[in-house]
Amino acid sequence: MDLRYEHFMKMAIDQATVAGRMGEVPVGAVIVDADNQVIAQDHNRTITNCDPSAHAEINVLRAAARKIQNYRLLSTTLYVSIEPCAMCMGAIVHARIKAVVFGATDPKWGAAESLYQLGQDARLNHQVEIVKGICEDRCRFVIQEFFRNRRMAS
Repeated sequence: MDLRYEHFMKMAIDQATVAGRMGEVPVGAVIVDADNQVIAQDHNRTITNCDPSAHAEINVLRAAARKIQNYRLLSTTLYVSIEPCAMCMGAIVHARIKAVVFGATDPKWGAAESLYQLGQDARLNHQVEIVKGICEDRCRFVIQEFFRNRRMAS
């Protein structure tokens, strides 16, 4: 495994942990440029922002685009703790992200591999390299533990 993948995924997991402490579904994301410099990192904020689109991936895409002053995020890699949903994969394709590296699959919502493979759909004008399973056990644990604790609290 590429050690960069693990390094940046651990940053995404840290962001997911912050989200969980805030009561948000614990998903974190980090976007890096071609030189492996972090452009943006964030986590889910759907509850905090009262915004159904405030997923970790969308938040970092917005922040990165503002930072580089371009909506096209060419030659960037997005690291996310959980497989992106259809909304996020659509935004990733539109932003021209080069690669998505994710931790755990999402069999209920995943659109990078599980339910759909939007990043590889040849009918779209851009394809995204997908790397899965980086720090998978830790990513899965963070989200499962969050929901286990919520069920026990109710």
